[in-house]
Amino acid sequence: MQRIQAIKEFMVREFLPDVPAGELDADLDLLENGVVDSLGLLKVIAWLEEVHHINTDEFDLDPESFRSVAAIDAFITDASRQQAEAA
Repeated sequence: MQRIQAIKEFMVREFLPDVPAGELDADLDLLENGVVDSLGLLKVIAWLEEVHHINTDEFDLDPESFRSVAAIDAFITDASRQQAEAA
């Protein structure tokens, strides 16, 4: 739950400055609703690399993985697991 909150805070800080993080639904389609565009996806990916230490070069970056806060959380979980197994 703590990671979901961190993702929400990042999204609000970068893309929705007028929305409190607590009001951002974890299942809101960020792409369909225009919150995150293709340039925004690059910001999200850079944040994942910096904050969560995910080497995104090792993964297929499907836009579906970034469609919602919940999807981003699932991507982090999966990528972290895969990186740990590869180490």
